[in-house]
Amino acid sequence: MLVTISCTRPVGAEWPATDLGYLLHKNPSRRQTFEQSYGVAHVLYPEASDERCTAALLLEIDPVRLVRGKSKGTPDFSLGQYVNDRPYAASSLLSVAISTVFGTALHGRCAQRPELAGTALDLRIELPAVPCKGGPEYAERVFAPLGWTVAATPLPLDPAFPEWGESHYVRLELTGTLRLAEALTHLYVLLPVLDGSKHYWLDTAEIDKLLRFGEGWLTAHPEREWITRRYLTRRHTLVRTALARLAELDDQDPEELGALEHDYDDEGPDTETTVPHRGVDIAAPTTELADSRVAGEYTSASDAAVRPGMTGTAGQPAAETRSCNALVEGSGSIASGPGLEPGEPAGGDPAPQPVESGERAPSLAVLRRAAVHRALLAEGASRVLDLGCGQGALLLELAADRALTEIVGVDVSMRELKIAARRVRRLPEWQARRVTVRQGALTYTDASLRGFDAAVLMEVIEHVDATRLQALEQAVFGAAAPGAVVVTTPNSEFNVRYDGLGAGAFRHSDHRFEWTRAEFAAWAHRVGATHGYAVRFEPVGPEDAEVGASTQMAVFTRKNNDDDAAKGAA
Repeated sequence: MLVTISCTRPVGAEWPATDLGYLLHKNPSRRQTFEQSYGVAHVLYPEASDERCTAALLLEIDPVRLVRGKSKGTPDFSLGQYVNDRPYAASSLLSVAISTVFGTALHGRCAQRPELAGTALDLRIELPAVPCKGGPEYAERVFAPLGWTVAATPLPLDPAFPEWGESHYVRLELTGTLRLAEALTHLYVLLPVLDGSKHYWLDTAEIDKLLRFGEGWLTAHPEREWITRRYLTRRHTLVRTALARLAELDDQDPEELGALEHDYDDEGPDTETTVPHRGVDIAAPTTELADSRVAGEYTSASDAAVRPGMTGTAGQPAAETRSCNALVEGSGSIASGPGLEPGEPAGGDPAPQPVESGERAPSLAVLRRAAVHRALLAEGASRVLDLGCGQGALLLELAADRALTEIVGVDVSMRELKIAARRVRRLPEWQARRVTVRQGALTYTDASLRGFDAAVLMEVIEHVDATRLQALEQAVFGAAAPGAVVVTTPNSEFNVRYDGLGAGAFRHSDHRFEWTRAEFAAWAHRVGATHGYAVRFEPVGPEDAEVGASTQMAVFTRKNNDDDAAKGAA
C-alpha cells in the first residue's frame, strides 16, 4: 500500500522543495520506519531536490495481525480475513497510518516553518491502487470540488486477460495548489469513503473525527451526505447524528439532509407526560385522544424520500429511507429505515449525485414549508395548529415569524414529539415560548383545538385510511373549525417524472392513496361545501406543463369569516 506526495517549488520561491520534510517532520536524507498494530510504515524520499521533492509512505500490512485475537467461533473469522486486498489497496489502514506518521502535518502544525504550513503548495499525490466500486467518476465527484485535478485510471482485473474487463480499483493522481494539511485531511476522510469500509469498530467518536478533519470543507461539499454515510459505513444511528451536526454547522434544517439526531433517552416506551421547558410543552393526551394513540389509526410519514426504483402500493409497501438529495415527503411519525439512495442500483452502494454548477436548489421540503408559511400569512393567521407536526420542521420555521403568536404542534407519536420539543428548546426564548407540542390523533375530536386562526395538514391526509378520512374531516373542519386550513399532498400525476415511479406506484410505503389534481380538487370542494369553506389551489415546486407540480396545496377559508367581515364593513 503506497501513497506519494510531491511538492514542486513555485517560480521565484526562496525556499527549496525539500522543505516538504519540515512540514512532514521527516528528514528527506534518511528512511524511517514506524511500527503499526497491523504492520510497518516506511517513510522515504525517492526524489529530493531544490526544485521537486517526493515523500512516499509505504505501508506493509500483516494480514495475520488484522485478525489476531479473533477466535474461529466469531463471525469475523474467515479465510477472507487472511486473503484480501488490504496489503495493496488504499483504505482506512492508510488513513490511520497518515494520522500516526504524519499527525503533526495533518493538524497543520510546523514549529520550524510555520509560514510554510499556511502556504498553498503545488502538490501531486499518487496512489497506485484505490478501491472505487462506482468507477473513476466517484473519485472525480469527491475530490474535484475540493480544488483537485483528478486523474482516475481504471485498473484491469488481469493485464494478461484484457477480455476480463476492468476491476473496481483505480490508479488515482491528484494535482492542485493546496496547503499540505488540507491535502492530508482530504485523504484521511475520503480514502475510507471510496473504499466503503473500515478495519476497526466504529462508535460516536468517529463522528467527532469526521467533523474535525472535515472542518472547512465538508459542510460545503456537494456530496457531503454521501461522504458522511460512507465514512460511517452506513451505520444509520451515527449517520443521522453526524448529518444533524453538519446541518447545525451550516445553519440548515437537519430534515433537509435526512438527519435525525439520536437521543438515547428516547429509547424507552412512550409515556404520557408533560415536560414544560422555556415555553415548550409536551402535553398529555385528553381522554378523547388516549384510545386513538393505542389504536394507531392515524400515522404520518417523517421525511420519507422519493428515490429512483422505489415502488409501493397499499398492498405492497416499498422500503423506507431518508435521503439528502431526494425530495422530502413529510413531517410526521414513521421512522425511516435502511434503503436505497438516489442513483443506487439494487444491491449496490449509494452513488453520489452529479456535481452541478451554482448554488444548490432548495429541496421540495423547503419549498413546501415556505408555501404553507405564505398561505398562513395571506390568511392573516396568528394562532396556528400544525396537525401531524412530526419532528417539528414546520414549527421551527413558523416560530421565527413574530406575526404568529401561538403555534401548537400535534402528532400521534410521543417519540417524534420529544424530538420536536428538544429542537424547539434550542430556539431563542422569544421563539420557544410561543410553541407547544402535544399528542393527539387527528381522527378524534379535541375541544382544546377549537378557536385557532388556521390549521396545517402538511403531507398528512395520504397516510390516513380511506375509511378514516371522513373522521379526520369531521375532527378538523367540523369540530376544530379553524378560520383557515392549509392542506398539501403529493400529486400522483407527477410520479412519472421520478425513475421507477409510474401509474399505481406510491412515493412512500405508508401512503394509503395518492391523488391526481382532479381527485384532490374534487375532495377539497366536497369538504369545503360540507363544512362551509371556500377553497383555492396552489402548486408547490417547479411545474411541469403536462403533469403539474410535485406537490399540490389547497387553502380552505371559512365562509362565515368573509360574511362577518362584510357585515362589519357595511
